[in-house]
Amino acid sequence: MSENTQAMYTNWMQQLLQHNPWNEWMQKQSANTSNLFGADSSILGMLKELGAEIDPQVLGRLQSEYLVELGQLWQDFLTSKLPEFSDRRFASNDWHQQATHAYNVAIYLLNARFLGLLTEAVQTTEKKKQKIRFAVQQIIDAASPANFLATNPEAQAKLIETKGESLMQGITQMLEDLKKGRISLTDEAAFQVGKNVATTEGSVVFENRLFQLIQYKPLTKTVHQRPLLMVPPCINKYYILDLQPENSLVRYALEQGHTVFLVSWVNPDLSLADLTWDDYIELGAIQAIEVVQRITKQDKLNVFGFCVGGTIVSTALAVLANRGNHPASSLTLLTTLLDFSNTGVLDVFVDELQVSMREQTLGHGGLMPGRDLASTFSSLRPNDLVWNYVQSNYLKGQKPPAFDLLYWNSDSTNLPGPMFCWYLRHTYLENSLRVPGKLQVAGSAVDLSKIDAPVFIYGSREDHIVPWQAAYASCSILNPKKSNRNRFVLGASGHIAGVINPASKNKRNYWINEKLDANPQTWLDHAEERPGSWWPEWATFLADHGGKMIKAPAKVGAVGYSEIEHAPGRYVQVRAD
Repeated sequence: MSENTQAMYTNWMQQLLQHNPWNEWMQKQSANTSNLFGADSSILGMLKELGAEIDPQVLGRLQSEYLVELGQLWQDFLTSKLPEFSDRRFASNDWHQQATHAYNVAIYLLNARFLGLLTEAVQTTEKKKQKIRFAVQQIIDAASPANFLATNPEAQAKLIETKGESLMQGITQMLEDLKKGRISLTDEAAFQVGKNVATTEGSVVFENRLFQLIQYKPLTKTVHQRPLLMVPPCINKYYILDLQPENSLVRYALEQGHTVFLVSWVNPDLSLADLTWDDYIELGAIQAIEVVQRITKQDKLNVFGFCVGGTIVSTALAVLANRGNHPASSLTLLTTLLDFSNTGVLDVFVDELQVSMREQTLGHGGLMPGRDLASTFSSLRPNDLVWNYVQSNYLKGQKPPAFDLLYWNSDSTNLPGPMFCWYLRHTYLENSLRVPGKLQVAGSAVDLSKIDAPVFIYGSREDHIVPWQAAYASCSILNPKKSNRNRFVLGASGHIAGVINPASKNKRNYWINEKLDANPQTWLDHAEERPGSWWPEWATFLADHGGKMIKAPAKVGAVGYSEIEHAPGRYVQVRAD
């Protein structure tokens, strides 16, 4: 066991054996409320360090309201009246039926709520307030009684039921995760790329040092004349679009009669640490477009981009437009940012200081580790992607169930430092991509308004990475003088689950409104809500721009583009850890 692993293990064990840190809450809170509102409060101290202030009158009002609610809890405690709460983290009866744990949760939720009110009362810029809000929420989520064996009745019951086996199993799983450097979200042994995920039949027909191009075997006797090129994000692996047959967007497109090509990005190592944003455009998206044109002998193709893949392919089409080339018959953008005015909670990680630090360390070469990127995204939803698994995997000793989407989520990729730093500065920090001609990429001025193609734009209503209003903003950037060529569809759920919503399962819902409005909320207010998946809406759009039906190709590739290897190919097999 390494020194760091031993230290983490020791600290965790000490925490397990400590007395309940909330046991004396009645005495402490009734005697002294300075932990939240006093001059020695760590939260107020942090706010002062950040240059933020709270109006004394507002602070006094919050303190009075806090004391009233605290007093009511105390009275309920004295009369043995159990508090009521509906937080899903504490849904088990064990939290509600045992007085110690019920009051433990009640004081935690009381403190959490007033910490949130304190944060909202801060007088500072919105940028600083968002950072404060994020930091305070991280503290609140980490302090949940559910995260500690000493205060988690479900874990304690499991410990007694299993005669200590759950604790031993939990420690074993924790040590295994320490070696991996990440929390296990799923049973990773249950999946293997090419065996039970990324299984749609196809062949790698081209590769360079940046990507492999997969052409999939047709599933219909006739296909649309114009091929479909799918460009996934280069963060994580492409097979989010091809998990298993029942939830594969790739397979769905094949079933609709399309000849599908897909970019499988390389997982960079140090030999590729010098790759730039220009490389991802020129040697990546543009090269893929040109290869698909040569293989299919079609000048026009349906182009598809997901998340940063959409940003990449849109930039590539703008570069080509500046060169007088318009290869897209249509453009599909799923949860994609072109206007970075609203980047949601990710904004807390981007400011001049943080970007400059990245540029100093990575801007001229190096790798942004996939593990660090994964940790960042997990911190956006800590209860779902961190603490939930701390409780189940470690405190209760349960093995995480097999779930293909979470297996993909754990299969992170590195990013080349120069490419990553350019992306941070020119999009997230300076928001220059939306400004016609402001950026030069691959030797060309970038003007997204010059992309000459109908556009299907999709956003997820609960997306915490690409807020749906930010995805909607692309409607005013693309085809600015021909807005009727743009279509926006809003789906339910989040960044990934909203996209991977198979038509066959008929789950969730989506909203459509053919009349675009400058205000996204106005668009939604007049939108029609429909049950099920949005995929058929996309299928109709693709069919409209796919050209006539022709006989499906008898084999993949073409002269000069013979099969290199079967899909899913080598590049997707390389793990970042």
